[in-house]
Amino acid sequence: MHTQNQPLLDALNACIAACEHCATACLHEDNVKMMARCVLLDRDCADVCALTARLVARGSEHAAHLLKECAEICKACADECEKHGAHSEHCRACAEACRRCEQACRQGIAA
Repeated sequence: MHTQNQPLLDALNACIAACEHCATACLHEDNVKMMARCVLLDRDCADVCALTARLVARGSEHAAHLLKECAEICKACADECEKHGAHSEHCRACAEACRRCEQACRQGIAA
């Protein structure tokens, strides 16, 4: 089961790291208030991805439900980060990781 889900687990873990990095970097931006929604979504996305990864890794019967939610939060986070991607490399990288994770989660649901 673990090797079968390795690409999904890799996408989830990459998204966690990108979101955590993005949230921290956003807090160091000159206009932190403008980045508030980005930080909140980064944190939510990282937390949902972490829980999803644990359920997928253990083969939980509840993983499919969480994959759906994870895809949704990854999309929302990517949408927000893309708004800032032109001036923030961390937001651009986070958006890319979130899009890859969203796609991986959707493929996991279909499998």
